[in-house]
Amino acid sequence: MPELDPVHASAAELGRAIRSRSLSPVDAVDALLDRIGALEPKLQAFTEVFGADARLAAEGADRAIRSGHAVGPLHGVPVVLKDLIDLEGRITMGGSAAHRDRRAARTATVARRLIAQCMIVLGKTHTVEFAYGGWGTNQHLGTPWNPWDPQTPRTPGGSSSGTGVAVAARMAPWGIGTDTGGSVRLPASFCGLTGLKVTVGRISTWGIVPLSTTLDTPGPLARTAEDAALLYEAISGPDPLDPTTRGIQPDAPWPMLNRGVRGLRLGRMPVVEREGVDPATLAAYDAALDVLAGQGAEIVDIALPFRFSDCVAMSAIANAEAYCVNGALAEDPAAPLGDAVRARILAGANVSAQEYLGTLHRRAEMKLHYASALAGIDALLTPTTESAAVALSAVDEAHLPSRFTRFGNLLDLCALAIPNGATASGLPLSLQIVCRGYEEAMALRIGQAYQRATDWHLRRPPV
Repeated sequence: MPELDPVHASAAELGRAIRSRSLSPVDAVDALLDRIGALEPKLQAFTEVFGADARLAAEGADRAIRSGHAVGPLHGVPVVLKDLIDLEGRITMGGSAAHRDRRAARTATVARRLIAQCMIVLGKTHTVEFAYGGWGTNQHLGTPWNPWDPQTPRTPGGSSSGTGVAVAARMAPWGIGTDTGGSVRLPASFCGLTGLKVTVGRISTWGIVPLSTTLDTPGPLARTAEDAALLYEAISGPDPLDPTTRGIQPDAPWPMLNRGVRGLRLGRMPVVEREGVDPATLAAYDAALDVLAGQGAEIVDIALPFRFSDCVAMSAIANAEAYCVNGALAEDPAAPLGDAVRARILAGANVSAQEYLGTLHRRAEMKLHYASALAGIDALLTPTTESAAVALSAVDEAHLPSRFTRFGNLLDLCALAIPNGATASGLPLSLQIVCRGYEEAMALRIGQAYQRATDWHLRRPPV
């Protein structure tokens, strides 16, 4: 049996190897830190690497396991955190040069849960400034390099850009991002990963720098649906510090994960939504539906009560809430904010109370209309993005790549993005599986069935 390579192993494989003591957490951390050292000068995925502390934690995890004190299945498995997530005593910039010296006074609930399970934090990863952008760009702190094209700088996807690049480039087996309009799923799409957008209340946002308190959701970026399920279970659950989580029952994805899709009814997006989508993306989308049909799912044509672009246009919620958090900074012309992010925040100054509350009312109505249109359907399938990653030189900051993702946040749904193809030049393409709120287990089940029938998620970038 070949020896497990900790750089290319999935998180689930690492966990099993560490539990069986065929791999030491020290060796796993050392291998990943060596890879970070080799690739980080070019890829720029991290804001800070916790090399010495990660090694020390790995030594402690190894001693605990050898002494019979293993905590659980993730003991000793490394992870990375988006630079919105507080770790007490560590810098959390939130992607902004204006907060270069912001040292956290607390540890976010998400991070506490990982550390409590003896996972090892390798470092903090780059984000779009205040998580307010979908391409992954950052004017002042730098944009991580998408590892799928070593020659041309391309969009890594945002706002969880650094986590996406770190996991895709095998500098970490998985990591935590956040998703307000697609910020887990967009880097999953552009970087060839599996990304889970959860329903509000599933995972605590306490200790995470906010963008939109109505729409923000943390979530896993991983390489497989199995890993996404593991990490989702590790960080989800009620938190007394976050009122949105109260009354939300814990979710265990495992009973459903390997049930396959036979008998499920999966919605095909309306034909009109194919307009403007790259032909390679559409070909991969159609092929993915054929794969799922071949596994026994029924593909159903549906009519939606709105266009996806209608949801992108309903930005009053995010704009107003972003301005509430960062308006004073954006109003300061001397503050080192990126031009595009400053403009997005300042747009919130023009949102009246009437517009904001009216948008919340229309949102509630749209939720009801969507639920009616999808009655009897287990999931809606769409591409995750309109195309593969574009060159940074071609980015139009006025047009975000969230056409297919933002409606999931607006309507408080859950969704899984998974690799489903590649362009002629090898860039990843992605399928989005959108389920009702609190049906993360169903999204993961469908993703797992697809990944058991295909190998797109096993491709490695040329780095």
